[in-house]
Amino acid sequence: MKTVNLVFGIHNHQPIGNFDHVIEDAYKKSYKPFLDILKNHPKIKVSQHYTGFLLEWLKKKHPEIFSELKSLIKSGQVHMMTGGFYEPILAIIPDKDKLGQIRKLNDYLKRNFNFTATGMWLAERVWEQHIVKPIAECGVKSVVIDDTHFKYVGLKDEDLLGYYVTEEQGKTVNIFPISKMLRYTIPFQSVQKTIDYLRSIASEDGSRIAVYADDGEKFGVWPNTYKHVYEDGWLEDFFRALEENSDWIKIIHFSEAMETIKPIGRVYLQNASYAEMLHWALPPELYLKYEEFENRLKEAKLFDNYEEFVRGGYWRNFLAKYPESNNIHKKMIRLSERAHALERKGGKVDHILDKVWASQCNDPYWHGIFGGLYLPNLRYPVYKSMIQAEVEIDKSEKKTDLSITHEDFDRDGSEEILVESNVMDAYFKPEEGGALFELDYKPVPFNLLDILSRRPEGYHNKLRQPTSVNGADGEVHSIHDLVVSKEQGLDKLLTYDWYRRGSFIDHFIGATTLEEFAAASYKELGDFVNRRYTKKIVRKKDGALLRLSRVGNVDGSSPAPVVVTKTFEFKPGVHKFVCGYEVDILGEPGVDVDFGVEFNIGLMAGDAHDRYYTIDGAKPEDSRLRSTGVSESVTSVTLTDEWQKIAATITSDKPLTLWRFPIETVSLSEAGFERVYQSSVIFLHSRFRLEKMFEVKFEFAIRKLR
Repeated sequence: MKTVNLVFGIHNHQPIGNFDHVIEDAYKKSYKPFLDILKNHPKIKVSQHYTGFLLEWLKKKHPEIFSELKSLIKSGQVHMMTGGFYEPILAIIPDKDKLGQIRKLNDYLKRNFNFTATGMWLAERVWEQHIVKPIAECGVKSVVIDDTHFKYVGLKDEDLLGYYVTEEQGKTVNIFPISKMLRYTIPFQSVQKTIDYLRSIASEDGSRIAVYADDGEKFGVWPNTYKHVYEDGWLEDFFRALEENSDWIKIIHFSEAMETIKPIGRVYLQNASYAEMLHWALPPELYLKYEEFENRLKEAKLFDNYEEFVRGGYWRNFLAKYPESNNIHKKMIRLSERAHALERKGGKVDHILDKVWASQCNDPYWHGIFGGLYLPNLRYPVYKSMIQAEVEIDKSEKKTDLSITHEDFDRDGSEEILVESNVMDAYFKPEEGGALFELDYKPVPFNLLDILSRRPEGYHNKLRQPTSVNGADGEVHSIHDLVVSKEQGLDKLLTYDWYRRGSFIDHFIGATTLEEFAAASYKELGDFVNRRYTKKIVRKKDGALLRLSRVGNVDGSSPAPVVVTKTFEFKPGVHKFVCGYEVDILGEPGVDVDFGVEFNIGLMAGDAHDRYYTIDGAKPEDSRLRSTGVSESVTSVTLTDEWQKIAATITSDKPLTLWRFPIETVSLSEAGFERVYQSSVIFLHSRFRLEKMFEVKFEFAIRKLR
C-alpha cells in the first residue's frame, strides 16, 4: 500500500498590546475549540506554537488551557514549538537578541510544560541565511518554511516531499517546506480535496512527507471560518477523515520525521518570505504591476509552469517603504546596543533586555492585509517598551543631564538631531524641513508623534470593486481573496500626504481653505516644508539651543527670497521647551503671505470621550480629536488624554488663527478596509505682509495628569 507522512503544525499569535477583547475572541473562536476537538481525536498529532505574549495572556486569563496542553503534551499528542518569545523578525534584530528571545521561549516551555522544544516557528517565514547559526546555537533542530522559498532556488514540487539540511558557518538546521497546496485547502476547501492530494503524493516506500503549518486563527477567527470550521463541522470531519485513512496517512511530529526519515539533501535558500508578503513589500506602483503581471500569467495558463521565477520584493524594504517603521527599528537597535554595552560592563540588564525584546514584536514593523503598522494600538506598546527600556538604561548609566547630539539615526545618509533628557526625547530631521519627528514623554511613557502619514497603497484600487465574501462554489475563501469595507464611502478618504507628518513644519499658503489644506490639495507657496535646513547647536550650562534655518523662496505675485529661522531651547528636567520663529524677507518687501506652523499629536483615538481639545481654556462645541474646525485669535491649544493621563499644550505669544483636523488613513486589515485615526493636526497661522521681520514664539508643554 502506498503511504504518506503528514506533519501538522499550528501557529497561534497575538502581538503585544492587542486588545483583551480581541484575544478573548480568538480564544473562544479558535484556541479553545481547536483543542476541545483535538483531544477527542487522540490519534491526531499536532505541533503547536504560541507566541510568548499569548502564553502569558492565556496563563493569566485562562489557566485551564495550560492544563489541557500539559495533558496533550504528556500523552505525546502535542509537541510545542519554540521561536522568538515576542515573535520578532529574526533577520533584522541583533544576533544576541535572536539568542535571547529563543532561549526565553525555550525556558518558558520547559518551566510551564516540562517540554524541551527542538522545532521552531519562524515569524512571518522571513528567511535570511545568516539566521541559521543563532537558531542552531539555541538547540533548535528544525524550522518550517514555505515551499515557495525552496522553489525560488530551483526545486520542484516533487523535490519538496521531505526535508532538507541547511548550514551557516558550519552550524546546521533541518528545514521543512510547508505545502502551499495544503495551506490553501486547509481549512478553506472540502476535506476530500486534502485527502485526494495526500493520496496523489503517497509512495510505495512511505518516505514522503507533507507539511501543513499555518496560523491557528484560520480556524475560527478569520472571516466566516468559525461557522465553517466548528458549527458546520469541517475540523471534526477532517480529523475523522485522517483517522479513517490512518492505514496510509501516517501523522507524525517533526522530531519523528527526523528520527525515521533521512533528509533529501542540503540546500541554501534565498532571502524570502511567503509569496503574499513579498508582494506587500513592493512600492505601490510596483505592487499593481506585479499583480497585473501575475494575473496575466494565470490567464495565459503560464503561472504554474513559471511560478518559481515570479516573486515580489524583499521584506527589509518595508523599512524603506515606511519611514515610521524604520524609526521604530532604528530606535530599537540603538537601545539594544546600549543595553548590551551595559551588560558587557557587568550591569544587570535582564529586565531592560526584556523591554527591548518586547519592542521587537514584528506586527508594527510591516503592513499587508493585516493592520500592522497602521494600527496605533500595536505601535503604542512597542514605543512604550522602548521608552521604558531607555529610562532604565539612563538610570543604570546615571544619566541625569540633557544631551544634544547629531547622528544618522535613521541610517539614510543624513544626520538627525537628538535631544534627550530624563523627561523627554525630541528628534529633529534637518533634511526634511527641520521637522520634529519623534517626541517621547518619559514619565508616562508615550511618543506623541507615533503617527502614520497618508500614503497610497496598492490595494486602494480594490475599494471601488464589488465586495466579495464567498465564491460561487460556496466555499469559504482565504482572507487573501476577500474585499470587504467596514464602512461606506472609504474611497472618498483616499487622500495622500506629499510630506511626512510631524511637528514644527513651516508653511506659506495663499488663498487656501481648511478643506484644501486638510486634503493636502492646496498650493504651497514656500519651499520649506520638506527641504533642507541648516543646523547649529549651542550647548549651555543649563541646557542647549538648537537653531534651524533655511533661505528659501515664497512664490507670491513674484518669487521672494525668505529666511526662516526657528530656535529651540531645552533644559534638563523640564517638561516643556520653547521655539522662537523669525521670518525675514531678503529681497524687495511687499509680499502678502500666510505663514503658519503645523503640529501633529497622536493620542490614538479620535472619537474617545476621554480624549479632547481645549482651546484657550474652553472646550469647543465638538471637542473630539477627530473634529474639524476654525478658531480665530487663539493663543493656547491643549490636547488631553485622560486614559493615559497626559496633556500637551501649545502656547503662542501672539493670537493666531487655528485650523484643526484629523489625519485618518484607509488601510486593509483582517476584517476589511477601515478608517484609522492617526493624529490631530494643529495649524497655527497668520496673514501678514512681508515688509519686516515676523516673529512668534511657541511653548510646547507636556504634563502628567493626576
